[in-house]
Amino acid sequence: MINSTTCTGAIPTGDVTSQQTAPDGNGRRGWASVGAVALGAFVIVMTETLPVGLLPQIADGLGIALGPAGLIVLVPGFAAAVAAPLFYRGSSSFNRRTLILVLGLTVLVSNAVVAIAPGFALVLVARMLFGATLGAFWTIVSPVGPRLVGKAGGTRAISIVAAGISGGTVVGLPAGQFLGNLVGWRYTFAIAAAATLLIVAAQAIVLPSIPPPAQRTRLTDLGRVIARPATRFGMAAGALAFIGQFTAWTYITPFLADHTQLSSGAISVLYVLYGVAGIVGSVIAGSLFNRGVVPSFAGAAIAVAVLVIVLAFTGTMPWSAAVLLVLWGGFWGIVNPGTLVWILHSSPAEDQEAASAVNVTNLQIALAIGSGLGATLVSLTALQTLFIASGAIVLASGVLAATSTRFVRVDPPK
Repeated sequence: MINSTTCTGAIPTGDVTSQQTAPDGNGRRGWASVGAVALGAFVIVMTETLPVGLLPQIADGLGIALGPAGLIVLVPGFAAAVAAPLFYRGSSSFNRRTLILVLGLTVLVSNAVVAIAPGFALVLVARMLFGATLGAFWTIVSPVGPRLVGKAGGTRAISIVAAGISGGTVVGLPAGQFLGNLVGWRYTFAIAAAATLLIVAAQAIVLPSIPPPAQRTRLTDLGRVIARPATRFGMAAGALAFIGQFTAWTYITPFLADHTQLSSGAISVLYVLYGVAGIVGSVIAGSLFNRGVVPSFAGAAIAVAVLVIVLAFTGTMPWSAAVLLVLWGGFWGIVNPGTLVWILHSSPAEDQEAASAVNVTNLQIALAIGSGLGATLVSLTALQTLFIASGAIVLASGVLAATSTRFVRVDPPK
């Protein structure tokens, strides 16, 4: 939102790229194919983040309260969490090019259904379909970039895909705000469906055949990943970080509009700055993780917690809110990829795809819990209290990560 969204950052390739590589993988077509995968990541994350900027409009348009409207963010998380391990197990014999195209068309259908749905129930069904697609996409996408261009270009390929993820984050929120104000939330999702169609068409033109991994995938692979103590610490810290993040982030638009008293235009600008700061954070994260992913994660999580709590107390001042929000984006740009890198560093090269599936399920459940907790708190208390609770949860994540260094060691796979 993954988006999430949930799988961004400088991801270590390990020996995953030793799998069968697509034809002509090291030429210009290979890099064009990486760009097409990055566009797929872009539209996935854009679709995931669109409702956050449109939540008040969607609630008004469907005649529901703001709290229940948060289910539009919550439901995809649960669907992705269930889909990731099932897709990992069931997709081992399918060509990755075919899967990427089918998943793109499924995103298109989801956006189109939201655009025309007459009631809230059908919107939730469409978002559930999107969530299942999200979980499937992130399960297979991590190894695809390096396989398209070979081991030597693997890290650069991952960075390009990560740029697509960050781009989706940058575009999704302000696009939702801008287009929602211009043409309404339904036409905004229709435009997202049209953009998805163009991207799938581009992928169909440039993507070569991408054979499935040589090894057979089993659900026991996931259990082997979870059995490692370093992985369990990473899952716990990552889950707490995402629960805290999305407790507040799901309701950032009403916070800035009602608590900070910002206009829609100003909020859109802040979302762009937040996304750009996230890109910068992700770039910095690559160097930080080479020195130690767990300490970097811990420090960034504690920084996010402090920023969110301070925002709760000073958010009525526009300039303070703006600075805190941009810094929040920068440090979250380190925390977000850190969750995946921690899990991948805790697993050997042959378990990297299984580790990715485990991470998707873990973080999507956490995202859903965070959104659900936010929906509960926003119905029972003030937005300021919600943000304080959010910061406290992220702080617990940072403390747990810092403590874990006494018990486990996390190094890149050899």
